[in-house]
Order: sequence, then C-alpha cells, then structure tokens
Amino acid sequence: MNNYVKKNNLRCIKTSDITRSLPNLKNASESKAIVIGKWLAAWIKADLKSGKISVNDKIPSKMEFAYMLGVSIGTIQNALRYLEDLGYVESKQCIGTLVRDAKSAGTMRKLTSKREIAIEKIKNYLLTSCWEVGDNIPSSRKLASIIGCSPNTTRLALEFLSSSKILIHNFRGSKDSGWVINSLDFYVDSMPVNETLVSKVKTDLYDYITQNLKVGDKIPAHDELSKKLNVSIKTLHDALSKLSDEGILLAKRGRYGTTVTRMPYEMAVEQKRETSIFAPAQDAAFYHYEKTQNTIKKLIAKDYEIGAKLPSIAQMAKEMDVSPNTVRKAFHNL
Repeated sequence: MNNYVKKNNLRCIKTSDITRSLPNLKNASESKAIVIGKWLAAWIKADLKSGKISVNDKIPSKMEFAYMLGVSIGTIQNALRYLEDLGYVESKQCIGTLVRDAKSAGTMRKLTSKREIAIEKIKNYLLTSCWEVGDNIPSSRKLASIIGCSPNTTRLALEFLSSSKILIHNFRGSKDSGWVINSLDFYVDSMPVNETLVSKVKTDLYDYITQNLKVGDKIPAHDELSKKLNVSIKTLHDALSKLSDEGILLAKRGRYGTTVTRMPYEMAVEQKRETSIFAPAQDAAFYHYEKTQNTIKKLIAKDYEIGAKLPSIAQMAKEMDVSPNTVRKAFHNL
C-alpha cells in the first residue's frame, strides 16, 4: 500500500455519503468520543468491504463531523485519535485524515506516543499499587498528577483501557471519576515510559546522519526519509525540528533544502558574535514575517503584560518598517 499520496489525487468523502445510522449518544455507558470512534470504525470496516470507500480516501473534517453529530470538535478529535489507535485512519499533516485498512495496519511506527506512554504508566500503577478487581481508582485528574501526564492525555488513556475491558467507567456524574478495575490480566510494555516516538526518531536521525552524511550535505527529502525510518512525515518533521534547534541541521527555504551544520555526536561550538559580521544562518533562513514575529515576541516580553492591548497592525507596520500584511501574518502565527 502506498501511504505517500498527493492531496489533489484524493477522493474526499462527504458526510452525506455516510449512510450508516447515527450513533446513540444519549445514556451511553461510554464517553461520546469512544461511541463515535466505534461508530466510525464500523462504518469504515463495512464500506471498505462493500467497496463504497477505499484506502487513501479522505474522510470529512472534524468540523463537519461535529456539525453532523452535534458534538464539540474536541470530542471528534478524541474519537479520531481512538480510531487511529485501532488502525482505521491515519492523520497526515496538511492533507487530512485518510482511510486505512486496519487488517494491514501496524507497518508504520505509531505517532500516538503520549497516549501510549500514559497507558503503560496507568497499567504499571494498577499492578504495583495493590489494587484489586472491582476497586475504584482515582479520578483522571488525580491520576494525571500521579503518573505525570496531562489530564486530557490521561483521560484518553483511561478511555482506551476501558475499550480494552481493563477498566469500566460507571459515570457517577463526573467525567473524571467512576473508573473501576475490571481486569488485572495484562502486561506492561517494556517501552521506556519517558521516551516518545519523536525522541526515538531523533536518535535514528543521529545515527543516519553519522553513517551517511557530513557537514554541508543536504538531507534526503522528507517523504524519502520517512520511508527509510518507517514513520509518518509529521513525526519526522517534529524530530527534524529538534535537530534544527540543536544546531545539527539548518532548514533553508525553497530548493536549498535542509543541510547538516554539525555532526550529531560532536560537541557544539558556539561562534563568538564579535568574530562574524554576518547574521546567524538560522536567522537568515527565516521568512520576513518570521523575523517580524520574533521582533514582536521580544517587544511583548519587554513592554507588555497579559491582557494589555497591542498597537494596530498599521501602526506596528509603520514602526517596524514592514508591510501590514507581514505584521498580519506574524500576528496570525502568534
């Protein structure tokens, strides 16, 4: 299966193409996100089998699903994360969410690492804290502080454990409480709980650059590297950004690509400012609006407090000697 598709070649599924009966979200024994996730999984499985949809078809946007089902975009986001865990879809940056065949899923290293880490931490907590089947465990907010994850990530992990029949959610009037242990018959993954997938790919990039490139060489295109490392382009992009922050890579615009500026396992040598009359290479590679964006951030940190009103776009453009559109773009990013 080819996971590297062009946006213009995709078939976009409309909500009107989904003929499956809408899920019943009232008085459900599971959260709305899980109910919707299971409904989407059943729809994709059935329509793939019948040929109504195909792998690489683009499903409707989160906003379209939210309007269709009468729920928040956040609920749809959580449902799609659950669906991606099951292998029925894959989210691609700047493209959308594409249909996948769950039977052939698992060939690509997964992106959902924060949730996976939280799942393994909760499982480890259950096994090492003398809990028994039928016990009520702490609320998701309290559990989040125990395992050191965000409340939302912890809640998603609990939902996954509920769908795996390890936990049951009794819904005692609060989304944070009511989690009951249903089974302790599971094992804890040996994956280091403090290492995310991006960190793993970052280490893989260290080794790849060390073995294949030298300072001044341009790295392969993102789609080629993602195939070599067996990860999504989004994961690869996040890992490359970390290498850029460390001064190992320098991303330039257009045909110049991304080049190696320092070998990964060599000590970084900081150039003294007084020895060069040129701007740092990272600054030179910025778009004009990115330079403006950095100037605005410094201005805010120096002269403004939370809640303070900034000057108008026209006024800031005049003071910074740039076009209003450049300031507008910088504001948009901030």
